[in-house]
Amino acid sequence: LQTFEAVRTKFSEFAPKLFGGGKANLELIDPTNPLDSGVEIQVRPPGKKPKNMDLLSGGEKALCATALIFAMFMERPSPLCVLEEVDAPLDEANLMRFLAFVKEMSTQTQFIMITHNKQSMQVADRLAGVTMGTPGA
Repeated sequence: LQTFEAVRTKFSEFAPKLFGGGKANLELIDPTNPLDSGVEIQVRPPGKKPKNMDLLSGGEKALCATALIFAMFMERPSPLCVLEEVDAPLDEANLMRFLAFVKEMSTQTQFIMITHNKQSMQVADRLAGVTMGTPGA
């Protein structure tokens, strides 16, 4: 329960940063049985009414998942985090907030980000490219 509360607090902090406002919360479906309980994710993007997760856009779902992953990650931080194509479903406004968030988090953790997004590459401190010499290799 202590870990869940810490993750919930971080999620409630990170999601509005990534969405540019709004509210977010995590709730145990069965608080009397926390080890077997499911978790309800509540997200309210700015200017929108509370929605079921199924009604969120692909980018909103990605931001929600990112906020949850980062909230768990910060409860048990590591000096290194690998992100693969996390920015792919994001539109430009969401991408810029996501990149600012990663930049802010990079004071504590080194991020290796695998991406095809030019804007993501532009904000990187270091850039390494990989090409395929032979198709399929």
